[in-house]
Amino acid sequence: MTEKRPVGPEIPNWTVPPAPDMTPLEGRYVRLEALDADRHAAILFKAFDGHDWVWDYMPVGPFASAAQFHRWIRDETAKDTILFYAIYDKDAGAYGGFASYLRIKPEAGSIEVGFIAMAPRMQRTRAATEAMFLMMQWAFDAGYRRYEWKCDALNAPSRRAAQRFGFSFEGVFVQATVVKGRNRDTAWFAVIDKDWPALHEAFQFWLSPENFDAEGRQKERLADLTRLVRRASDPAQKV
Repeated sequence: MTEKRPVGPEIPNWTVPPAPDMTPLEGRYVRLEALDADRHAAILFKAFDGHDWVWDYMPVGPFASAAQFHRWIRDETAKDTILFYAIYDKDAGAYGGFASYLRIKPEAGSIEVGFIAMAPRMQRTRAATEAMFLMMQWAFDAGYRRYEWKCDALNAPSRRAAQRFGFSFEGVFVQATVVKGRNRDTAWFAVIDKDWPALHEAFQFWLSPENFDAEGRQKERLADLTRLVRRASDPAQKV
């Protein structure tokens, strides 16, 4: 008699989710809209100008001119494999960055957030956090089971951000790729659907006006609110 080997559990009522349709995502502090070269390139180039370090771990940049940046956005947004949002900070009244959905695999229920670039004035703001929340919320509301975050293993701020947002560390792929002629080891993180209800509650609490004093300082840290949800912590980072 052939021994029965283990297989994964069935997923009842599984339905393949849709690909992102890039409708605007509206929050209290931020609005996300489909990135457009003619509308956003010049504004974002100015926001990033003088801060070349923003591109240190990116596969592109820094850009020598606004025209070069415009061409890059035009070419990237013509693709259907990576879908970019421009991020508008309502408090600042200005666009301050972009982020994308990539590795979109509806048939597997998996989608990645990445290719994130934010100008220094937007980093570590409520708007930046809400932008990540809105993209995550759309994915799970649409029916995705797995939401991924990957970064250069040497990118300490990105690894801290992943944990702060509630992503669980899954390991490092050594010599995963070559970026700008250099080796890149890639750190993997993910949120899965069973994590989402508790993370949604944590984000909602952190983003509420009651969590900030009159000077805009947080009362509760998001990392403390998401700590118990994370299935595994990144041993290289403490948040």
